[in-house]
Amino acid sequence: MRRTSGHATEHRLIPVHHMRPGDHAFVSYDNDEARWDVLTAFTRLGLARGERVIVFPRPGLPEEEVLARLDFPHRTTATARIEGQLVLSSMRRLISPDHVFTADRQWSRLREETAQAVAEGYTGLRTFIDMHWVPELDADVRTMMHRESHAEDLFTGRPYSEICAYDRRWFTPEVLTAMAEAHPRNLLEKLGTLRTERTPDGALRFVGEADAATKRPFLTALELALVQSTGAGRLTLDLIPLHFLSVGCATGLLTRVQDASGHHRVEVRCGPVQLRLLHQLGATSIPRLTLSEVARPC
Repeated sequence: MRRTSGHATEHRLIPVHHMRPGDHAFVSYDNDEARWDVLTAFTRLGLARGERVIVFPRPGLPEEEVLARLDFPHRTTATARIEGQLVLSSMRRLISPDHVFTADRQWSRLREETAQAVAEGYTGLRTFIDMHWVPELDADVRTMMHRESHAEDLFTGRPYSEICAYDRRWFTPEVLTAMAEAHPRNLLEKLGTLRTERTPDGALRFVGEADAATKRPFLTALELALVQSTGAGRLTLDLIPLHFLSVGCATGLLTRVQDASGHHRVEVRCGPVQLRLLHQLGATSIPRLTLSEVARPC
């Protein structure tokens, strides 16, 4: 088994559970229900980590509806709201007393909010920003795009993270594509989903959740990758972006690697919890299997 740093395997697409301080993430949605899962998970994780969470919901949504979607008045959420750890705001309120949006004004205010959160004893600040503030403030879309693609200073060396949520029914495909590229992180739109992609070094990367609901696509992608790599006799699997790996999926992975007689080496990159699970299921008894533990940044 090898141990390596997580930096070499970082990629743009991640589940919301893997967001860390310094992350600037894009997510899009095309119905009003889809955005709530990501927002709720992002909020609850931030509260659990001792961060202040500021939610900028879609303008016009009553605060009562937003709080209800966050399972308010759940005891933890209600306490955070009362104590000021959870804040509902708006872009208009953030840039006040200015009436016209400028990137400099927003950047300045978010830096101030981050510093204030730390001064008040929080471990950092995270914000969820529904991008419908753009039409609500009659802001220039190009000005917004400049802000999004030049915001590095907000995140570099600061305990600040941000999700920008774009409604695909309002923003043009060109803007959505450009903004997805501008953000260092892209989030899975829904919880409980699984995506696969190839890394630059040819590894098959699994992103999201590998559980009972996604077991079939998980195993299908694995089987196809094994067939396609038979000629080379080598395959690398990257499980680091998985938020959850079930016993059933892990067992299926080991069974298929055991049966992959055309391969002399299958490397699996995994985190500590995944590594422990695979060991418990007998991974060390498969000679062609190499487990590489990769620690993700905290």
